[in-house]
Amino acid sequence: MDPIPIVLSARPQQNEWPNEEWAAALSADGKWQPAPFQEFVLKVHGRCNLSCDYCYVYELADQSWRSRPGAMSVEILKQTALRIGEHAATHALSDVFVVFHGGEPLLAGPEFIDHASKTLRDAMPDGTALQLSIQTNGALLNEDFLRVFDRHDIHVGVSLDGDRLANDKHRRYANGRGSYDEVVRGLRLLTTPAYRRLFSGLLCTIDVDNDPVGTYEAMLEFEPPSVDFILPHANWIQPPPRWRENPDHTPYGDWLIAVFERWYSAPTQETDVRTLRAILDELLGGRSHDEVIGLAAIRLIEVETNATVEQVCSLKSAFDGATGTGFNVFAQSFDDALGHPGVMARQAGAEALSDICGGCLVRDVCGGGHYVHRYRTGSGFRNPSVYCADLYRLITYMGQRVAEDLQNAVKVVR
Repeated sequence: MDPIPIVLSARPQQNEWPNEEWAAALSADGKWQPAPFQEFVLKVHGRCNLSCDYCYVYELADQSWRSRPGAMSVEILKQTALRIGEHAATHALSDVFVVFHGGEPLLAGPEFIDHASKTLRDAMPDGTALQLSIQTNGALLNEDFLRVFDRHDIHVGVSLDGDRLANDKHRRYANGRGSYDEVVRGLRLLTTPAYRRLFSGLLCTIDVDNDPVGTYEAMLEFEPPSVDFILPHANWIQPPPRWRENPDHTPYGDWLIAVFERWYSAPTQETDVRTLRAILDELLGGRSHDEVIGLAAIRLIEVETNATVEQVCSLKSAFDGATGTGFNVFAQSFDDALGHPGVMARQAGAEALSDICGGCLVRDVCGGGHYVHRYRTGSGFRNPSVYCADLYRLITYMGQRVAEDLQNAVKVVR
């Protein structure tokens, strides 16, 4: 794999976008209002049992994990639950989604997850349904956890990068040993008849040196209800592997096109591929609520192990302190965080796009790409995605493919 420069700290320049001036102008006439948060990511544990080389929490620009508690305390959990309940009541939310996250959230232990689930449910106002999920690397999954998940209806997403060779290339322990065997053992438990209903899907970080169809078919072995292929978190100051600033060089777009053809051409649907489904939804006139595709408002906020309220943790790949809001659950409400410029930018749709994106034919489908991937020192996040060429290639290919099928379908009907 080609080496890429490691930026240990790329602090934003003063007044980089989004800033207070932009936020004030956006809401000045009262026509634009933020949407209340509906998804809350709780960092119940801030450490990990693996040492994946691409991890945005531990390996990239922001190293704040070093100074934070390893685990969320019961007191912080209780206050967070009260704040979520308060927010749900204020905005009469019918549904609230809480994700247990990390680090590796299973390090918090089954007893804490059990207590957290009860605490959160007790804090919900009448009329608000709480939906719980957890994202794990799967290596620590056992019957104790699964019994807790079953009791509280906690849906489980597992990270896996393909077959043994592909997975163990990056997803390793600190001593270099691969994690595949432990993850597969956990998946085998999760997919037994007693617990399969809790299995929400697999998450794979793309490595373009791995065979795309082989990677996809390795995931199908576990019959996941969904698969999500995510682009490595990168930006204009720390570009992804195999990347070149050339609109004709689209390794990630080509990789995803190969997956799309295998998925789309199957005689029956074997699973759902989240990003590809989101693109299809947008192409066919629907609205995706995926944070990496489309212009829908992103209604997500996170709480760290030290009680700080933060933007999505993948922003840690951009610069030191990129996720910060200056708020914590003891001193401020989640309504206070709605006014943060970064939060507003994730909800502002086309108003948050660069001028280049504004004139693009696939703007409304792409939505500028993942916000995290737009960062460039000096201009902040008001840039196209570093994966712009790849996304354009993928979206136009999928659009042409579906258009041809629709035209053929019309001919058959006639």
